Amino acid sequence: MQQQTKRIAVNVGGGYVPGINAVIAGVVLAATELGWEVVGIRDGFDGLLFPERYPDGGLFAFTPRVSESFSAGGGAVLGNATRTDPFRVRQVGTENQVEEVDRSGDLIAKIAAENIDAVISIVGPRALSTLFKLHRMGLKTVCVPTSVENDVAATQLSFGFNSALSFAVDTIERVRQAAQATRRIGVVEVLGEHAGWLALQAGIAVCADAVLIPEIPYDIGKIAANLKQRSDAGRAPGLVVVAEGARPREEQQTVAEAAGPESLRASLSPGATGQGSSHVIERSGGAAHDVALQLQRLTGQMTYPLVLGPLVRGGAPTAVDRQLGLAYGAGAVRALSENQSGVMVTFQPPELKFVPLADAINKIRTIPADSLFVQTARSLGIALGD
Repeated sequence: MQQQTKRIAVNVGGGYVPGINAVIAGVVLAATELGWEVVGIRDGFDGLLFPERYPDGGLFAFTPRVSESFSAGGGAVLGNATRTDPFRVRQVGTENQVEEVDRSGDLIAKIAAENIDAVISIVGPRALSTLFKLHRMGLKTVCVPTSVENDVAATQLSFGFNSALSFAVDTIERVRQAAQATRRIGVVEVLGEHAGWLALQAGIAVCADAVLIPEIPYDIGKIAANLKQRSDAGRAPGLVVVAEGARPREEQQTVAEAAGPESLRASLSPGATGQGSSHVIERSGGAAHDVALQLQRLTGQMTYPLVLGPLVRGGAPTAVDRQLGLAYGAGAVRALSENQSGVMVTFQPPELKFVPLADAINKIRTIPADSLFVQTARSLGIALGD
């Protein structure tokens, strides 16, 4: 029989998503019902690894009254860790050189020293592997999936996706109006490096003419022909939604690859690999730039490119995410109350369930070829570039 949990910690890892405080509120309120104490760890695990950086020592004491004040949204009260990995912490060595050291042992010791019985981590797909390794070292942990790209494996809906989708749909509709008023083809890039859920579902919602996603390599010629046919028929200029990870078919040379030796790639080290362009270091905008330029050349119409990028991470959460966040937080506490550890709370409609972290790590939830959303897009006449 495992020792009953009495003091738990909650932290946030990965990129910011709208309404992250709703999950924290769910944790605090559910834990209070069990008579547990809840503390928050600042900036992922930085509050424990670098307590000297924080006036409060890196830990934040939660009460129901505090949590209720931010349950509807607001900023990230705990901050988040997008870079710090306790297994690879960067520090300046004795020779004034930056090096990476493993501080996972220190972290486990500090958690024990603070009398923290378990940690609930609100994380994206990359951080799940870190929590899995910490769990194998003895950390009692439960994870809550969060991703505005909805690419966390083993769950159908990650926290934050619905809010990002709603913002994207609203903004893309505004782009359509602006593009039509100026007689241009609107090209909107949204987040989605490996999975095209945000692009596809937003594209369907606004009835875009084309949606380009990482799962389906596109033929730019077919997209251009589709838009030109639309223009010849006297219809309004088209709208194309592009996921940042969308790529053309291998046989089609991209605009960036045609840039030649003067591209940024040539200025990098001899071992540099990947596509060369002004978007080598900052990828955001690369897909929209390539697609817009090629469509302009092939159709003879001006294009209107726009990059939403991290803008979808801000703002207030939708009603769906507010409810889902509170449910995820309460579900994580329920898992601990049942002495479960090394699991992720997963939404499998209509229920919340718990799956081992091993089933969620090192995987990306991509769009299946026979997905209902793919079928819906094709039925609506939305071109997917294949």
